[in-house]
Amino acid sequence: MASVPSVSYSITVRLEVPAGGKAVSQITHVVENAGGIVTALDVNTAGHETLRIDVTIATRDTEHAESISAALETIDDIKIHKVSDRTFLMHLGGKIEMQSKVPLRNRDELSMAYTPGVARVSLAIARNPEDVRRLTIKRNSVAVVTDGSAVLGLGNIGPEAALPVMEGKAALFKRFAGIDAWPICLDTQDTDEIVRTVQILAPAFGGINLEDISAPRCFEVEARLRELLDIPVFHDDQHGTAICVLAALTNALRVVGKDIGTVRIAMSGAGAAGSAILKLLLHAGAKNVVVCDYYGAVHLGRDDLDDSLRWIAEHTNADGYSGDLKGAVAGADVFVGVSAPGILTGADIATMNDDAIVFALANPEPEVSPDEAREHAAVVATGRSDYPNQINNVLAFPGVFRGLLDAQANGVTQDMLLAAAQALAEVVTPGELGPNYIVPSVFHPEVAGRVAGAVREAAGGRPRTEA
Repeated sequence: MASVPSVSYSITVRLEVPAGGKAVSQITHVVENAGGIVTALDVNTAGHETLRIDVTIATRDTEHAESISAALETIDDIKIHKVSDRTFLMHLGGKIEMQSKVPLRNRDELSMAYTPGVARVSLAIARNPEDVRRLTIKRNSVAVVTDGSAVLGLGNIGPEAALPVMEGKAALFKRFAGIDAWPICLDTQDTDEIVRTVQILAPAFGGINLEDISAPRCFEVEARLRELLDIPVFHDDQHGTAICVLAALTNALRVVGKDIGTVRIAMSGAGAAGSAILKLLLHAGAKNVVVCDYYGAVHLGRDDLDDSLRWIAEHTNADGYSGDLKGAVAGADVFVGVSAPGILTGADIATMNDDAIVFALANPEPEVSPDEAREHAAVVATGRSDYPNQINNVLAFPGVFRGLLDAQANGVTQDMLLAAAQALAEVVTPGELGPNYIVPSVFHPEVAGRVAGAVREAAGGRPRTEA
């Protein structure tokens, strides 16, 4: 699927051009002919004979940016001084920082914030450990933990390469929920070491957000940490995705007038995200689901089932369908993909029931072309920002953790996840709901607050059980 110019691949080119003449119009013409989009043009310095201008251009990818720069060099009397990748400029020196919440202007303030005054606070916590949430950052802090083994769609790129992503996650926590989050990138992919490291770091945090840890290791890491810790452990790749998918599906079903308890659902992907989505869909009332992985439908007759796949087989596919994904999609009302690009075609979507719903969430290239899917499905959603109905985890995790921290919850339950999904779905009003608007914008001012309130209410007075 051909990509389109995007701000994530935008460049700023500093050019020296003649002060008079048609240089500016030539620049715009060359960029557009090369398939780029000029998004800004600023004069950096001006003189009688020359101008130094900064031209910002949206491109498709790195190679496209280089070809546009080369095309600009062919214009007579124009000199390129510098080409800057705007995304790399944003990341210089990192994207987050620590700031003090209290002033340190004089000796009195120093003596209260640090020694000797701080000793009295430490002794108070030693006498009553519960005061740690009241008197320290623990009440509003989350550790964003990764081993770098499954970063975005980039694979096993390691902890250092994962750090920019975890920084970004921390920035989103702060922007959307006012939570102080800290990237913890571990130089190990040993399950025991990950679990032990997070366990001994946990006293400083009010919650643990597991991120970009590959399956099946992520399942064991999460399960063991939930047993060991008295703070919420939330694997965003699983549960954040599940919340967003259920919220979007709830509204998509409203659009087409169908019910989750009666629709037939075909799923592609039985890994971390797929398993969590499935469990939450079942918790929400779904009854007829077939899950497919690389080898076809998951069913009890297969001889390659690990514990996770066996659970799926035991709770889905009651008819024992043993064919491939294309066969599972035929006659289905809903397709949910969290797997691999380009595994279905528009012709496959045409075999689904009338008013079909397609969630093709592989990123950046979905399981089926959204344009082809739209020819046959009533509602289409992707994980991409350049199509309507983007399923983006930032809709969920800031509000979820805001609610968990405010409730001083010690765990995460399926009821909390269900409440979060319902609240997220309800942000879209009946007057707004339509085939191209089933989830709100990530910048909608009510998203985090509504999700937080629902989680906080669901956490109140509930015994701890596993999600």
